[in-house]
Amino acid sequence: MRAAVLLRLVPLVFAVVTTCVFISTYVGFRMRTIRVPRWLGLASKEETRVPKFKCGLRKSCPTDYFAFKINSGAANVVGPSMCFENQMIMSPVKNNVDRGLNIALINGTTGVMVKYSSFDMYSGDPDHLVKFLKEIPEDMLVLVASYDDPGTKLNDAIRKLFSDLGSTHAKQLGFRDSWVFLGAKNLKNKSPFEQWLKNVPQQNKYDGWPELLELQGCVPKKVF
Repeated sequence: MRAAVLLRLVPLVFAVVTTCVFISTYVGFRMRTIRVPRWLGLASKEETRVPKFKCGLRKSCPTDYFAFKINSGAANVVGPSMCFENQMIMSPVKNNVDRGLNIALINGTTGVMVKYSSFDMYSGDPDHLVKFLKEIPEDMLVLVASYDDPGTKLNDAIRKLFSDLGSTHAKQLGFRDSWVFLGAKNLKNKSPFEQWLKNVPQQNKYDGWPELLELQGCVPKKVF
């Protein structure tokens, strides 16, 4: 009698256990695969990641503007970098930067890089930089980034030429200062795109050098 009852209970127990396993598996699967709609404002961090714009800017530039980012060098260890319209035009990775002042010339209408060069301002010949600056064509954007020492060999002629390109701080630039700048040939007003940090031993972030500078933004086409 007892054996008969047990035999009748076995299918029932099996059915209950199978149902529980199925429900557990199904609910677990649903919980893992359901995604909260983005419009509820509860999306994951990965889904709400800030979109990247040209040169890593925080916002997109208008259609009649160029996007750019300029980083000065870090002490005498990491070289400077320049990005223009999402193209890295000068950087340590491209192996086209060096100690002193790194300069790139960009066509102000097309956004195409025309020329770039580096000038050693510690032990180099400053006349090479004077010649380079005097020969800059019209309607040319000028991007500048310092590395290590941009000021030892600067003379009055060079400072005047940078001032004519729209620089405010070229007259003060000195030994191991950090400097980033974007100007143009025959600029009537001072450029809004410039940062300068003086080498002050008691305040320097690095041993013997101030911290690196970053300059980024949108520069209008044909405005200079």
